[in-house]
Order: sequence, then structure tokens, then C-alpha cells
Amino acid sequence: MPSNEEQQQPLLTKTEDGGGGEEETAYESDEKVHVIGVDDDAPDDDWAKTPPFSWKKLWLFTGPGFLMSIAFLDPGNLEGDLQAGAIAGYSLLWLLLWATAMGLLVQLLSARLGVATGRHLAELCREEYPNWARLLLWVMAELALIGADIQEVIGSAIAIKILSNGAVPLWAGVVITACDCFILLFLENYGVRKLEAIFAVLIATMAVSFAWMFGETKPNGVELLEGILIPKLSSKTIQQAVGVVGCIIMPHNVFLHSALVQSREIDQRKIGRIREAINYYSIESTIALAISFVINLFVTTVFAKAFYGTEIANSIGLVNAGQYLQEKFGGGIPILYIWGIGLLAAGQSSTITGTYAGQFIMGGFLNMRLKKWLRALITRSCAIIPTMIVALAFDASDDMLDVLNEWLNVLQSVQIPFALIPLLCLVSKEEIMGVFKIGPVLQTVSWLVAALVIVINGYLLVEFFSSEVNGLLLTSVVAAFTAAYVAFIIYLISRGITFSKLFGQLPAKRITTTGS
Repeated sequence: MPSNEEQQQPLLTKTEDGGGGEEETAYESDEKVHVIGVDDDAPDDDWAKTPPFSWKKLWLFTGPGFLMSIAFLDPGNLEGDLQAGAIAGYSLLWLLLWATAMGLLVQLLSARLGVATGRHLAELCREEYPNWARLLLWVMAELALIGADIQEVIGSAIAIKILSNGAVPLWAGVVITACDCFILLFLENYGVRKLEAIFAVLIATMAVSFAWMFGETKPNGVELLEGILIPKLSSKTIQQAVGVVGCIIMPHNVFLHSALVQSREIDQRKIGRIREAINYYSIESTIALAISFVINLFVTTVFAKAFYGTEIANSIGLVNAGQYLQEKFGGGIPILYIWGIGLLAAGQSSTITGTYAGQFIMGGFLNMRLKKWLRALITRSCAIIPTMIVALAFDASDDMLDVLNEWLNVLQSVQIPFALIPLLCLVSKEEIMGVFKIGPVLQTVSWLVAALVIVINGYLLVEFFSSEVNGLLLTSVVAAFTAAYVAFIIYLISRGITFSKLFGQLPAKRITTTGS
């Protein structure tokens, strides 16, 4: 049993940045939700004991997991759901369930890292890797975020166009979405819990909208249960299967969750309190992703009931989905507008979390202490400017938007290893995690999940480039980039293995931080 003095030490030192200034942090101390002392009967000098479960504390810890779950409900995921349902029917529901479970595992590891260290993934990558690797990881994370943001903003703009009966063009919807994002982020000045309440309303809006559509279309209950419980996969549905798994794990979301969990005030000196926080975050994240699974299931089954086996199944996307539903079902309350409301809630919520993630990624990798509005402006501009170009170029062509969406999916698939591999290396490292380092069984399962996700997305990339890349020059360029890409992945993995061997022979370092 470690001594009290040893247990009181934080699990990670804050290294000096060379300039003597303060380091970037996810949340200032006065911004955090007060948790310490709530329903706490444990003796003050008992550093290792985990306090008993408290419903009041669970409520106080609830929030970050629901913000994280937004990435499982963004317009890109909804498009994957509707296409899987229209083309594969109910047959891929089991895969949606297991993909969500894999996503939950990754997000729990991200939360564990953030709670145990008091730092988020981007900050730790800055300290862990040499400058060239750190900058490359930052660029990759920003590219993944921009790709996701374009899809999310375009999704919101499509919803606004639907709800305005086409009166608001796509580019104007992009501008409205950008402004809405800043307005909602302004609410953060009134406290983290207020912003989390806004997200709760948006998630509830999605749930009610898609549940109404589910009730209106009346999918087959027996086929739905068979789809969840009995794995089925055919050569005709392999592309949709890859899409279901590929769009579940978003690179920027891995960075985001490790920062969001720091919005609660946790006594980093006490192992029992850190374990308590990890437990509460695990519960709320599981509940949040269970809700996201049900919402995704609603969308998939609605389109399976409506369009599976029809001639138009292969031509359905975000732009025309509502119109096809309206033509199919009609009804007193136009299903087109219900779809538009759900899509708008998905787009608005995901663009805000994307902006949040961009702030943490930029601040963590570059150690930039900027005012929040300035960081939000910079990260928003990185996505809004290319999105505006896309909206102006492709507004008149649904087919071009579908092609663009394919390229954006590829862009994000390419980036997945550069979030997953550093995460798994760091949570396996005793010097970083102390007693909260994951064990060998969880390490094995986590690496298998990561390998599966990377291989599935690799398949998507091979399929895409084999059909899109032609000519000797272009093939040579792609081959050169592929070689560099694979080499960097091998470097990240080998560095993690080297660290594991090295620090397995050394005692974990426990040094105090200055400040609070």
C-alpha cells in the first residue's frame, strides 16, 4: 500500500514550456463545476478510498459524455445510417450496435486519460513527441476536424434549406450556421452547465423527431430484432458495413472527450476521487452512447422500411432523403419537416462541439493561450471558409455533394490512426497514468479494436483510390504519400512499444505541480 504522501502527489507533472509562462489548460479553475465535498462522508485523510455511489454526484458529472455523443449523431453519421437502411435493410443493425460499443471503449479510454492526468490528449502529445511529430499530428487532427466540420455545417445548411422550402440557399445556410455557433458558444460565459443544457435540448430534439418518424413509418419489429441479434453480411452490403464502422470513431472526438472531462473539479491528489470520477464518467458516457445508438437505429430502420429493395435505394442522401420520405408517406404533419428539424439539431450541435474540439486541439498542440472568442474565431474560420466555397460550388448539384461527402469521409478515415495510436500508447504508459494504467487484457482488446477500425478504414481507402486514381503520375504521388503515411503509423506504434518496455523497467515518477 503506498504511503499517504505518495498518494497525495498528482499523477503527472506539468512540464515547463521553456518560456516560463503559464500553460494552456482546457478549463480555468473558476469555470469548473464544483464537485468536491458534495455528498462526501469519507474522512479527509483517506486518500485511496473511493466514496460510495451518489445520484447527486452522478448528476453533477453528467454532461461531457453527452457532448461527446454528438459526434455519433452528426449529419455524416445520419447519412451513413439512411444509406445502410435503404441499401442493406435491417441486416447491419448488429454492426451498428457493436460499432457503437467499440466507439464507447475508445471514448472511455479518452476520458480515463483526461481524468487521471488532468491533461487532455493534445497537451500530452505535445509533451510526448518530438516537434516534427507533434506538428504533423496537429496538422492531421486539424484536417480531420475541417473535414468533419464541412459535413456538419453542410448538413445544417441542408436542413435550413428544407425548413425554408428552398428559400434559403446552401451558402446562406452556412452563414446562419456559423453565426448560430458563436451565439451558442457565448452561452458558455454563463457556465458549463448552461451550455450542456443546450446540448441536452438538441439531443432531445433529435430523439423526438426521429422517434416520431419511426412511429409514423412502423418498421417491422421482428426484422429489427433479428437485425440486432443475428450478424449478416454480404458482398452487396460490404460498402455500407464499412461506412457504419468508419463513421463511428471520429478523430477529433477522441481529443475532445479527454478535455471535456476536465470541466469538473476533481482533487487530483486523491486516488479515490480520481477513481470515483472515472466511474461516474463511464456511467454517463455509456448512457449517452446508448441513447445515440437508439437514435441511429431509428434513422436506419425508417429508411430500411421505406426504401429497402426499391430502385431509388442507391440514390438517397441527405439532400433528397426528406423529399423521398414525404413522397412515400405524406401524412398530416409533413415528414419532410420533421426530418429537417432532426437534421438541423444534429448539424447545429455537432458544429458547436467541432468548434470546441478545435479550440482544445489548437491550444493543446501549440500551447496557445488565446482568448476563447479568438480561438473560436480561428477554428471556425478554418472550417467556414472552405465550407462556403463548397456551398457556392456545389449548391446546384446533389450528385457533386455526394462525391464531396465521399472525399471528406476518406479525409477523416486517413486521420483515425493519428488519434487512436497516441491515445492507446499514453493510457498504457505507467509514467503518465500511474495506478490508472490499463491492464494487459484491456490493452489487448483496445489494440484489437484499433487495428480493426484502421483495417476497415484502410479497406475504404483502397476501394476509393483504386476507382478514383488513374494515370502514372497520380498513382506515383498517391503511392509516395501512402508510403510516408504507413511509415508514420509504424513510427507511432514503435515509439509506444519502446516507451512500454522502457517504463516497465522503471518506477513511475510522481512529481508535484505548481499552482493549485
